[in-house]
Amino acid sequence: MLKIGVFGAGHLGKIHIRLIKELTNDFELVGFYDSNDQTAKLVSDEFNIKSYDSAQELLNLIDCADIVTPTLSHFEIASEAMRQRKHVFIEKPLAETIDEAKKMVALCHEADVKVQVGHVERFNPAFEAALPFFNSPMFIETHRLAQFNPRGTDVPVVLDLMIHDLDIILSVVKSRVKKVSASGVAVVSDSHDMTNARLEFENGCVANLTASRISLKNMRKSRFFQKDAYISVDFLSKELEVVRMEDVVGDPDPFDITLEIGPGNLKKRILIDKPELAEVNAIKEELKSFHDSIITNMTPKVSIEHGYEALEVAHEILRKLDKSPIIF
Repeated sequence: MLKIGVFGAGHLGKIHIRLIKELTNDFELVGFYDSNDQTAKLVSDEFNIKSYDSAQELLNLIDCADIVTPTLSHFEIASEAMRQRKHVFIEKPLAETIDEAKKMVALCHEADVKVQVGHVERFNPAFEAALPFFNSPMFIETHRLAQFNPRGTDVPVVLDLMIHDLDIILSVVKSRVKKVSASGVAVVSDSHDMTNARLEFENGCVANLTASRISLKNMRKSRFFQKDAYISVDFLSKELEVVRMEDVVGDPDPFDITLEIGPGNLKKRILIDKPELAEVNAIKEELKSFHDSIITNMTPKVSIEHGYEALEVAHEILRKLDKSPIIF
């Protein structure tokens, strides 16, 4: 059983603590560290677990670190953990800067430890069910809209919300990004609260992403268009819809939905799949996956390289936004 410590006991950190306590076959929760003494006392009492006075004190006692602190402190804690040969789970985004992220990737390989980045949507049951249907999508449209919450405004919406969809898109499109365009608006904070970005890939695929943290409603939806198929993934409701077309051989079934397309009136059958998906906790699944990667000595499903690639594209979007003044 792996000894684990949680660093950061805010909203998400408390969720991690609760779920790790449930994973009794995988982890022994040694305790947690939070720099806010009042928060530490409340969380310690709520979960009946030990709060440590320093990150270093906790690091000395564990096999792996679960870092759920604000992004600004990711580099410091993760770097020290890796220097001590501790495996690391680190929430997205991987780091505040590209330079920090590069150093973390190098340190991960030098220390020969497992580092998994918390891009939790990879474990969303709707996305996992969609994976067998992807076949070179050529247009992707994503909307990630959230009602305003002061938590997270320490970073631009690109790093707070859009980075989830960047990771998903990069995992699906097997091609390099060749061009990035972006525009954004600041409404309630000093950085962009709404951003639209367009990614063009070397294989011709185009992705259009919209993220907002000042929406009147929550939405986390992605649509993938490819030859003879449309795939809709609703990350919020955890629903998948796949609309496919296939050639009709012989006479179509009278109950089929068919189209006649192109010269010669080629007949296509329309198939609509909306599978029933099992209810799972994606955060719990990613923590279990982190455990399994250590035990089996396999590369984590969302590796530090994946986290770096998503951060790299996110910062390219931020550079495009910086070329024009923030609109208030």
